[in-house]
Amino acid sequence: MAVPKLLYFDFILMVSAFLRADGYYYSRWSQCIYSSRDLSDMVYIDSHAFNKAVFSEYNSTLGKYVGYTEYGVRNAEFWNNNTNLLQQEKADVDRFCKHNAELYLSSIHDKTVKPKIRLSSVKQAGGKHPAVLMCSAYEFYPEKIKVSWLRDGKEMTTDVTSTEELADGDWYYQIHSHLEYTPQTGEKISCMVEHASSTQPIITDWDPSFPEPERNKIAIGASGLVLGIIIAAAGLIYYKKKSTGRILVPH
Repeated sequence: MAVPKLLYFDFILMVSAFLRADGYYYSRWSQCIYSSRDLSDMVYIDSHAFNKAVFSEYNSTLGKYVGYTEYGVRNAEFWNNNTNLLQQEKADVDRFCKHNAELYLSSIHDKTVKPKIRLSSVKQAGGKHPAVLMCSAYEFYPEKIKVSWLRDGKEMTTDVTSTEELADGDWYYQIHSHLEYTPQTGEKISCMVEHASSTQPIITDWDPSFPEPERNKIAIGASGLVLGIIIAAAGLIYYKKKSTGRILVPH
């Protein structure tokens, strides 16, 4: 299943100087909202606010300003009578929104990084099931992703909890999903990840043959054994080289 692309631009255009020490201020910002790749559903909103409360805004769908307060209504009526201003706002849909959206899509949004998947068993603090699995997806881009659980190929919808997509602070994201379940002989539990970086779902099967702590111990033990063999071999070679240079004198 393809993950829909959705981009929400929020460009701060102007923030006025504070009028008084108690923090009265006026601000204006422009928003470009769309969900289609061809930008055909682009909506441009130009908002005016006082102390973070919007009092009037231009909406390209309506083609005019709308007021939300008494002061905002008066401003909207005044601006709607300015033909040049309305034409300029209408032109900003292409000049400002679509232009910047194309730049964003070509340089950032259309770039994808495939997630790294890790499936592990975690300790359960409590619950009605004896086992808990965690499926983690790391270092993926863009943000939108779907993580689901399969039991013998069928999606499980109960006893599943997931985090939101978490930003790593370096353009990448991570997400974690937990499954509480009761193990059964011969079953296959899988984590399925759907992301824009892959045309097919990424399915990772859980291997219950070794608990994760035991697998870690085996890996550490095997590494230590190999390292020991290497050190022993190096010592033996060194000893033989030293021995060949000696001359034995009988007493």
